[in-house]
Amino acid sequence: MKLADLPTPCLVLDRGILLRNIGTMARWLARHRVPLRPHMKTAKSIEVARLATAGQPGGITVSTLAEAEYFAGYGITDILYAVGITPQKLDQVAKLNGAGAAVIVLTDDLDTASAIAAHRQPPRVLIEIDTGEGRGGVAPDDYLLLEIAARLGPYLAGVMTHAGHSYAGRTLDDIAQIAETERAGVVRAAERLREAGHPAQIVSMGSSPTALHARHLDGVTEVRAGVYMFGDLFQAEIGTHDLDSIALTVLTSVIGPAPRAAAGGCRRAGAVQGPQHRRCAEGLRLRAGAGCRRPAQPWRRRGPPRLPGAWRGGGRSGVSAGPADRRQAAHRAQPYLHDRGGRMIAILWSRTVTKSSPSGRA
Repeated sequence: MKLADLPTPCLVLDRGILLRNIGTMARWLARHRVPLRPHMKTAKSIEVARLATAGQPGGITVSTLAEAEYFAGYGITDILYAVGITPQKLDQVAKLNGAGAAVIVLTDDLDTASAIAAHRQPPRVLIEIDTGEGRGGVAPDDYLLLEIAARLGPYLAGVMTHAGHSYAGRTLDDIAQIAETERAGVVRAAERLREAGHPAQIVSMGSSPTALHARHLDGVTEVRAGVYMFGDLFQAEIGTHDLDSIALTVLTSVIGPAPRAAAGGCRRAGAVQGPQHRRCAEGLRLRAGAGCRRPAQPWRRRGPPRLPGAWRGGGRSGVSAGPADRRQAAHRAQPYLHDRGGRMIAILWSRTVTKSSPSGRA
């Protein structure tokens, strides 16, 4: 089957770009001698997970227990559930672990720590550390860190942090500085635990920007990242990767001209919205470029837009996904994996389908 034969809208994943992105991350972390625990919340695919974990210890990160169940069913057992656990979900975690998985959970709460320790089958736990994002976690020097550790007792496995605020970086130096703050904070928390006699075997940090731009990772035992696999326009805008590293596109059909609605003479094939707080959100409105004579929105920072992995002709348009639209489309559109060389569909990309949930830390 060729791309022109696919029903639209659908997701198309360029295998060549995907493999290149995975290789780039692996080589970068190898320089720091730190392994990768890839976050699978976007891909939700065992095929992609196998590619991302090749040459790594094999552990992954997820943002829902449905994802954990899906990957455990394919034999991936070392799983970090990177959303703060609630006591109501401990039975589900116990069921997964009783079936052979080794799901690690996350908390920054005293009462939850007590509930975990009192459970009939407690999982291993990481304490979430806030290194600047302000979304969750305890500060590295907060007295609560040691109190939570005391309540968890032998079930404590270490600490983790997520520098989601790296997405607000405007330069690579900004991101590198955030990465160092992230690293130093989580390592400091681990040191405090050890000094107090608590275990801290796992020291986990990560986001795609900080993973790729950290100057060093001393004291870190693993890095979590996920968006680097597929890429998106937002990450291209902040410098995590270039436009040619966007592996995931949305295949749409242009249904008719509307000169007053879009500058390129095409009806909009779906707006790609960027985060509201982004100052340079115009860079995320790249749309309908492949099937139109000119793009509906200019790429103001880097010249005329080129849609990576896009194709021309046949009334089709490859629209690169932004963070919000990619996630929405990934749940609702039929996904395909294709070989860029011959534009032939290699496989129907199987994925787990999950209900919406808070984003996991990656």
